[in-house]
Amino acid sequence: MTIAIRPYHPSDLYALYQICLRTGDSGADATHVYQDPELLGHCFAAPYAVIEPDLCFVLTHAGAPCGYVLGTRDTITFAERCDRDWFPVLRNRYPLPAPDDQSEDADLIRYIHAGKQINPDVAAYPAHLHIDLLPIAQGQGWGRKLIQAFLGRLGALAIPAVHLGVGKNNPRAIGFYERMGFQRVKEYEGGIAFGMQVPKP
Repeated sequence: MTIAIRPYHPSDLYALYQICLRTGDSGADATHVYQDPELLGHCFAAPYAVIEPDLCFVLTHAGAPCGYVLGTRDTITFAERCDRDWFPVLRNRYPLPAPDDQSEDADLIRYIHAGKQINPDVAAYPAHLHIDLLPIAQGQGWGRKLIQAFLGRLGALAIPAVHLGVGKNNPRAIGFYERMGFQRVKEYEGGIAFGMQVPKP
């Protein structure tokens, strides 16, 4: 079966939600973690595809999406647009949970109400990205090709640098980003912020 990369199409949105959920537990399937299967996608996939579709690339297997890379050219502007255009409807749909609710769903609902927070540690890296691949596409070099497609688009837009975050409990992803040339910008208790200068086209 043929695996290929193509630009995002609006018909891919449901698949992006599915891929986000099925890779949402440090790269493993998070279906068992969340009661609402859409919450992860609401936060970490769909708004990027909707707001900046030109920075979303989809990996397909026999034509069906099996991975993606997506992100934003400017994190501050993106956060503002999410607060204006994406989160208000979701805040109405998901009321703030009770303070003693420590479920994974409650954490994401609080994230929706708080909005995307700007990390000053990565201010020199204005763009950021997320990448997820289903097992069928892993270990074959497609992650590297997706990142290269994203970096190529950033370079064409004259974006100087990009960052991403990864949990410390995901050593496979940490190794992948380091092999791609990302540098550790800041380490935290549970995660690492990586940054990279975008190669000039």
